[in-house]
Amino acid sequence: MNDRTGSNAMSSPETNLLEIRNLRMEARTLHGWHGIVHDVSLSVKRGEVVGLIGESGAGKSTIGLSALGFARGGCRFAGGEVVFDGTDLLRQPERKLRALRGKRIAYVAQSAAASFNPARKLIDQTVECALQRGDISREEAVAEAKALYRELMLPNPETIGDRYPHQVSGGQLQRVMTAMAMICRPDLIVFDEPTTALDVTTQVEVLAAIRRAVEEHDTAALYVSHDLAVVAQMAHRIVVLKHGRVVEEAETATMLTAPKEAYTRSLWAVRDMAKDEKAPAASILRVADVDAYYGTFKVLDGINLDVPLGGTVAIVGESGSGKSTLSRVIAGLLPAARGSVSLAGRELASNSDARSRDELRRIQLIYQSADTALNPRQTVAELIGRPLSFYFGIDGRERTRRVVELLDLVEMGGQFASRLPSELSGGQKQRVAIARAMAADPDIFICDEITSALDRLVQEQILKLLLDLQTRMGKTYLFITHDIATVNAMADKVVVMQRGRLVEEGTRRAVIEEAQHPYTQLLLASVPQMDSGWLDDAVARNRRLRQGLETMNVAS
Repeated sequence: MNDRTGSNAMSSPETNLLEIRNLRMEARTLHGWHGIVHDVSLSVKRGEVVGLIGESGAGKSTIGLSALGFARGGCRFAGGEVVFDGTDLLRQPERKLRALRGKRIAYVAQSAAASFNPARKLIDQTVECALQRGDISREEAVAEAKALYRELMLPNPETIGDRYPHQVSGGQLQRVMTAMAMICRPDLIVFDEPTTALDVTTQVEVLAAIRRAVEEHDTAALYVSHDLAVVAQMAHRIVVLKHGRVVEEAETATMLTAPKEAYTRSLWAVRDMAKDEKAPAASILRVADVDAYYGTFKVLDGINLDVPLGGTVAIVGESGSGKSTLSRVIAGLLPAARGSVSLAGRELASNSDARSRDELRRIQLIYQSADTALNPRQTVAELIGRPLSFYFGIDGRERTRRVVELLDLVEMGGQFASRLPSELSGGQKQRVAIARAMAADPDIFICDEITSALDRLVQEQILKLLLDLQTRMGKTYLFITHDIATVNAMADKVVVMQRGRLVEEGTRRAVIEEAQHPYTQLLLASVPQMDSGWLDDAVARNRRLRQGLETMNVAS
């Protein structure tokens, strides 16, 4: 698959493994059913990857799930065909669809955290489908799972399966889910933003592993993503979607260099948001000599950090480096074993239960996965309204008015107030999570990869909104991210974490443009480029850089 411009022409019907023909889908609203997918047609042949791109709400994931003959709750098929290996899935009984799913057609979800059973070990969940729908023993299935763990660059592949979902990082959990999808060696895999939760260095290895699996097993794939540079590495052809309709379709090389439609060109446009760096201000948040553990495993080691009032500190590093753990310590969700966290000169209790209501209000955490952060049984109005009542005692009509005002701030509008999270796209759910944090009117927002699930157009809207709030209201941000574009757009100061320690910090310009530490250089070299040949070079380069890092770590 190194040459992504070769046999990329549209397949003939005889060679297509999957054909979606004139697909129409509808969603239920308070006013009845309305169309969300409109006469979409596409095809995929064996060994081919077709990329689906578009803004949040364009229908990418809905169409991807249709390849399994599945419609999410509140949605239904209204017409068309989904033909897999000669069989129209929309006209098959559920028992036949269940036999196909997992074995011949697999799905890798965007949110791994919401997809695992928290009470079962990872290895048991990885091998479950193979045992139920295959003809192999548990010992063979476990051996295959461990081989996939190694292939996907998971740490300690022989033993990581003995952990529970909460005992691994978000990026590691996403790779376990990829192994779960691959274990039956399916004919078709639907990848729904599979690298969203991954840091850039891990993403390089996982993309390469996915591509190898597709090549070696002649697997067909639908690759849903809003990250155009990632799609450029993975897809033979790209289908551009907007409001549930196909806007444009072409070979990847053609689409990248000469898109026909204005909408496609707007997606491709380079967004160069670069914040003017501020002069250092007094610290509003100070972390001093903090150590933290998960059980007996040390995850933070002597962390010292100052966050300036009205500024933005970006924390970058690989999955498992301790970024999110640090945010949990600051928020009081994980007590520090040593050290202190101070807000505006006053030391905070290490446990959130011992903090005052106002101290809780002043630091708000926006999580990476809105799927697990939002109560699925509450409407948007209830989710956003809860902090208004809890912190300020606002209820009734005033609460309703404020909810609509907050929804307008995040570019959604009051019409979403009555919806449940299941009726929203991934990007819309993340905006609701941001609006809920805004409702508390905090001094500090801890933003944990909050734009990773959003397409570039929505990312830009959210980042501009946060910058506007910072300018008008003096808000302070702690931004956990692996996206260098987000760092350039938001950060005054950058902190680089590796294995629970701070290895480099400074102004954005000093760290991003003049990185001194080899680990920081590795992170920067791993940012995907809009070049279909970039991935092969990145894999080789990163392995050389990692070898150098390991040598340095051993020497120190």
